[in-house]
Amino acid sequence: MPDPAIITAALLIIGDEILSGRTKDKNIGYIAEYMTNIGIDLKEVRVVPDEEDEIVTALNALRARYSYVFTTGGIGPTHDDITADCVAKAFGLPIDVDQRAVAVMRERFKPEELNEARLRMARMPEGAELVHNSYNKVPGFRIGNVIVMAGVPVIMQAMLDAVAPTLQTGVKLLSESVRADRREGDIGEPLRAVAKAHPATMIGSYPFWDEAGQPNTNLIVRSREPAALAAAMADVKAMLAALPSV
Repeated sequence: MPDPAIITAALLIIGDEILSGRTKDKNIGYIAEYMTNIGIDLKEVRVVPDEEDEIVTALNALRARYSYVFTTGGIGPTHDDITADCVAKAFGLPIDVDQRAVAVMRERFKPEELNEARLRMARMPEGAELVHNSYNKVPGFRIGNVIVMAGVPVIMQAMLDAVAPTLQTGVKLLSESVRADRREGDIGEPLRAVAKAHPATMIGSYPFWDEAGQPNTNLIVRSREPAALAAAMADVKAMLAALPSV
């Protein structure tokens, strides 16, 4: 049985422009940090092209596995924005222009500006909830455990702020870090022993080049239990202190 204290999520990034490298994704880090801060574990990120079968297959796999699935991209006004249609197909639901979305969009657009292209952005699966967007009023939507958001970072962030208070959250994952001042290969064995002694924690090593241009390592300890985190971090620091001088 899944741990009720742990709420999980996946991110499905949709768009040929991401896979071609023409557009550099700026949402993964933001969403990952946001989820950590509210007590949701982002467990997986997938990137798929603007192809119906790929989107539907990925969406069905992810929504069956995780508490929530967030999608970004593919809900604009052009012919290649097919995310809404794919979500409807994944759920087996009809899709049409949602008059609630149109009403919200009228707050920004003049009647003559609500042309066929812009009305595509108001198409949502039957029964979807609106995800409001304070930036430009064009909403995303939520159906089941799937939250559909724009790919443009500032708009995605507005939608995430709107939907976050409605999400179920779990116990936050706490973390502490320490700079090892050692190369990663020099601490592998003693670090493995510390990790084995603290199964209620996750201990990771992250190499980097320091300000002197030398290889160095940051050690990060994570746990949902403050006492377990403190005990493991104490042992990590003791392990580092016991290493031969360099």
